Amino acid sequence: MSRSEVAIVTGAGSGIGRATAELFASRGYRVVVNDLSPESLKWVDASPDAQSFLALPGDVSAADHNAALVEAAVKHFGGLSVSVLNAGMVGTLPWEDPGAVEKFERIMAVNVTGVVHGIRHAAEVMKKNGTGVILATASTSGLRGDPGNYAYNASKAAVFNLVRAAAVDLGVYGIRVNGVAPGPVETGITERLKGLPGAMEEMAKRIPLRRWGQPHELAEAFFFLASPAASFITGTTLMVDGGHSAHAAHFDLRDKA
Repeated sequence: MSRSEVAIVTGAGSGIGRATAELFASRGYRVVVNDLSPESLKWVDASPDAQSFLALPGDVSAADHNAALVEAAVKHFGGLSVSVLNAGMVGTLPWEDPGAVEKFERIMAVNVTGVVHGIRHAAEVMKKNGTGVILATASTSGLRGDPGNYAYNASKAAVFNLVRAAAVDLGVYGIRVNGVAPGPVETGITERLKGLPGAMEEMAKRIPLRRWGQPHELAEAFFFLASPAASFITGTTLMVDGGHSAHAAHFDLRDKA
């Protein structure tokens, strides 16, 4: 098979990662999909594009698993043109909790070290080909602090600058590196808010478009950045947040006149 049109998508068990993998497959890509547990990738078997997927569960914080993902893309599909480093986790513990530092280190391992491993191993193949696109999931939470979420905030802030630094280093090899920063998006991570009366609605009031994002909208952003339409874009992180990061929140948003 041709090495073109082959992608890796990590964190593809649900939400943004799954939507991205499904979109790429529907548009002609062969896709190696990753998530931590095999069960979360069972959706691949029922997909109308099942033949376009290869499921490889594992922990992205481990260097050898990232190497295995790249190796699988090359051996099974013939190459690697796009790597979407989307896997991430939340769960910051209170500062005073005895396990706070351990939890912080785990979040950083997945959300930051996992991206570093992903960039390194994808770049090995892409350098040989003289082309490639590496994309990472940041977050509007990487731009500021959220109550009780310092570990996640720190990890996503790191992704912004990893994207910049990797783009600077890898551009000479024809490799583009960009990020996508979601705002509030309805995914498994935000599912808990649906159980809190009014929480979803209150958050929507702070978003200029007055609604939550959907996973398919983030998938389209990843696809754009991977496409020839973005051929001169590297080192940037695209905010896909309904205007959430544009709002300083000093004042309530205005309603229609």
